[in-house]
Amino acid sequence: MFVRRRNAALLTLTILSGAAYFCGTSAFADRLVLWKIVHEQCWPHAEAGQTPPKPCDEVELGGGEAKGDAVLKDLRGVAQLLLIPTARLTGIEDPLLLADDAPNYFAAAWRARADMARYLKTQPPREAIGVAINSEFARSQDQLHLHIDCLQPEVAKTLADYAPHLDGQWRPMTVDLHGRKYWARKVDSANLDGVFPFRLLADEMPGASGEMGHWSLAAVAIDFQGKPGFVLLADHAGLEGGGHAEDLQDLDCALAH
Repeated sequence: MFVRRRNAALLTLTILSGAAYFCGTSAFADRLVLWKIVHEQCWPHAEAGQTPPKPCDEVELGGGEAKGDAVLKDLRGVAQLLLIPTARLTGIEDPLLLADDAPNYFAAAWRARADMARYLKTQPPREAIGVAINSEFARSQDQLHLHIDCLQPEVAKTLADYAPHLDGQWRPMTVDLHGRKYWARKVDSANLDGVFPFRLLADEMPGASGEMGHWSLAAVAIDFQGKPGFVLLADHAGLEGGGHAEDLQDLDCALAH
């Protein structure tokens, strides 16, 4: 009984620390809260064959701890989820993301969108959802995490209208998304399997490979003349207010209603 109470107390403290982070308060701020939750709670329970405690929704064990991931419900928003590696990765700047055998965290995050239905009356349409990661300079946590959520309604509409202008090369958009002009490229894929957005940014965007931490990145589902695809969006943190692709998402998930 003592062990159970102690574990429960530790989990409570961990979640309270996380709450301080998610609520944006500086008191008790811990830039490794997400890592501690995944490393000390989600992964050990799943590996032991136990149901991981909240806020852990899912844990992928197939690739072992070095290649696994966990899905957590963000304390902000009605349905926002976080996809977090079980390996220690700092963020978009971590060189391990560009390794040939790196897990496809964007594809894993896209699959995890199904868990949004737990928190909504209806599953949002495919084109209403995006996956985003912020730059090194526009985040509050130093463990890699991808945000899975609905798009801002005006962002979804703008991208749907802009889709005919996209192709397989990074090009600066001529219209704003939530007040910023992003670089964008088309991806022909229904689920991002075999598509590695981190590598596409590093390999194709001039100068990006040497400063990945300066970039934010998002993958948004788009219908291209009846064929499911994605648009990848990139923004540089060197510009005022840049590097925060999470701004494209809607914590109220209006598009689900």
